[in-house]
Amino acid sequence: MILSGDKIILRPIRMSDAHRFFIWMSDPNVNKYTTRKSLTLKEERKWIKGLSKRKNDKIFAIDTIDKVHVGSVGLHHIKKQDKNAVLGIFIGDKNYWDKGYGRDAITTLLNYSFNKLKLHRVELSVYDYNKRAINLYKKLGFKTEGKKREHVFYKGKFYDEIQMGILRNEWPKK
Repeated sequence: MILSGDKIILRPIRMSDAHRFFIWMSDPNVNKYTTRKSLTLKEERKWIKGLSKRKNDKIFAIDTIDKVHVGSVGLHHIKKQDKNAVLGIFIGDKNYWDKGYGRDAITTLLNYSFNKLKLHRVELSVYDYNKRAINLYKKLGFKTEGKKREHVFYKGKFYDEIQMGILRNEWPKK
């Protein structure tokens, strides 16, 4: 399945993407916003190979309109009965940070979530030191719902993990 936004195309992740994921996740300035650890190329390939078995996840590569692979976005733990899912995103290529690609990817995925999948709720977690992401999520309509106090230990200090969510009736039809 392919989804198109204004600046991005969301497409299935391919094995040929593994090396880029490996490079991005090896960069501490990128992975501090995600798992905060490096993965081997073998682990990345294993993850990609296992994507087809993950029936409750819809994970996409983010390509620019010019077909440059810059990151990934997905819905995780989709619960059809409860009509909710968890959103995850990262722009791995730092040359594309702060240029609207993440915003467009999330907007495209939320349109799909609420209009096609008919989800009622999408939630996410974000580390409190990721101010850029928190500001973006708020601009898109996510509400802060809680936090896990001092849940993340990073560079010798504890940080909160913020929980945010958005409901279908809070998302404008786009």
